[in-house]
Amino acid sequence: MAIVVSDASPIIALAQLKHLELLRDLFSEVLIPPAVEAELTQGQTGLPIIDVSQLPFVRIQAPQDQGRVGQLRMRLDPGESEALALALEVQADLVLIDEELGRTVAKELGLTPLGTLGMLVEAKRRGAIARITPLLDRLENELSFFMSREIRAEILRLASE
Repeated sequence: MAIVVSDASPIIALAQLKHLELLRDLFSEVLIPPAVEAELTQGQTGLPIIDVSQLPFVRIQAPQDQGRVGQLRMRLDPGESEALALALEVQADLVLIDEELGRTVAKELGLTPLGTLGMLVEAKRRGAIARITPLLDRLENELSFFMSREIRAEILRLASE
């Protein structure tokens, strides 16, 4: 079974799309650190609070190496820092993260990042969702989720849409 650690943004995006079950369908279990849980339960302006205790496929686990978390905090926010530190500790197969800087740092650390868009492509490949186009539209319109035209075209190509 793959070990997967998530930052807040992919969970927020999937919750907004009403597709949180994709985390369970794609990964069985997802680890999140306490800083990510805090981001989800405090909610952001205009977004619903996500109670991860109601998601049996999400497990909260704190990273042990607070020195590494502190080093990562020099470049990243608390959730991203804890998620990447935890991913290193548990030797995660994937780290779910959308922000460009977070993805860059993950790669620098030898981790494999996967974002919301990549999860949607994989979900379509597995038959868990029928179409990606309306979901991309909702991400852009409801969450102001940025994707360039080139990225959008590539995602649609990968999804055969």
